Amino acid sequence: MNWKLIFQLSVFGLIMAFATISLIPPNFEPIFWFVIFVFCAYVIAKVCTGKYFLQGFFVTLINCVWVTSAHLIFYKTYIINHPQVAAMYAGAPAPLNTHPRLTLVIMGTLMGACIGLLLPIFAFIASKIVKKNPA
Repeated sequence: MNWKLIFQLSVFGLIMAFATISLIPPNFEPIFWFVIFVFCAYVIAKVCTGKYFLQGFFVTLINCVWVTSAHLIFYKTYIINHPQVAAMYAGAPAPLNTHPRLTLVIMGTLMGACIGLLLPIFAFIASKIVKKNPA
């Protein structure tokens, strides 16, 4: 496992964590993530020698931590800029709708894990297409 590369690629997630608080509207966020995932998949395929899926998976796990933490820390600003998220949390089942920060942690983790499966899949596909750097 190339932990240095995993952490370096996760910096894109850290940047997105802060950018999605108030700069990037939710309807454009998937476009940014797609570009980041394609770039990260390319880099993983180009630099790593194996375990492409796992490398991508660990990048998305760290991204999930970055994004969920930033949204939790800056919750008030995040909710002000994302009223549809606030409405979704209000419509959550009984114990969650009274604890929006807990809902954010649970939903952020679940969404991050589900959407985060795209990068490992992209990395695996890229490993079949991209030529490696000569050693």
